[in-house]
Amino acid sequence: MFANLDIDFIIFGIMPYAALTILVVGSIARYERDPFTWKSSSSQLLRRKQLIWGSILFHVGIITVFLGHLIGLFTPVWVLDAVGIPYWFKQWMAVVIGGPAGIAALIGSTILLHRRLVDPRIRATSSLADIGIMVLIWLQLAIGLLTITQTLQHMDGSEMVRFMTWSQSILTWNINAWSTMIDVHWLYRAHIFLGLLITALFPFTRLVHMISGFAAPFRFLLRPGYQIVRSRRRAPLPKRSGSTPAE
Repeated sequence: MFANLDIDFIIFGIMPYAALTILVVGSIARYERDPFTWKSSSSQLLRRKQLIWGSILFHVGIITVFLGHLIGLFTPVWVLDAVGIPYWFKQWMAVVIGGPAGIAALIGSTILLHRRLVDPRIRATSSLADIGIMVLIWLQLAIGLLTITQTLQHMDGSEMVRFMTWSQSILTWNINAWSTMIDVHWLYRAHIFLGLLITALFPFTRLVHMISGFAAPFRFLLRPGYQIVRSRRRAPLPKRSGSTPAE
């Protein structure tokens, strides 16, 4: 019992704050210290085969899953009540939308991981962090899909509200929020643990290019309203003082 309490306290009580701190501080430090490493390091030039389908399936699926988790976990419960959305309906929507998106992301990550491990040239240019983070994401997607088997057993929305309350309590610095997650199924526990681990590793991998992707539209809107354009005509040579034109 005490061992379980320790594990739950570490995963649901300590890891969220540690992961978010590492994410913010690590991302800022990397951008300031090594800005030229802030890139996706695409391997398209090495081998285009498999990349297009794998990349499309992975990115469309993972972005849908990410936004679904973001909206689903951090939308206040009172908003659902005010709008009149039943908990069971929201949970069904999570399964109907998140399930196919998760499958697409899993297939895409499998293609990309196979490509990175099998192709000798891509394998030679891949770091341990490149391969490790893809393996973790693949495991996270697989476990996330397995959690649907547990979600279907609680379609009244009670488990969903439980995770929403915990997630939002983390943001409000409720130090006792972890106690509401003590008896969750091990699949949920593993899913949350891997999610927090990936969050902590985020600044040290190629995943940082996601921040640039989300920030690009805002940077475009906040850019200056003018551009400096130089003329293509060669500028006239300066005249020498005291010189007279040749006759």
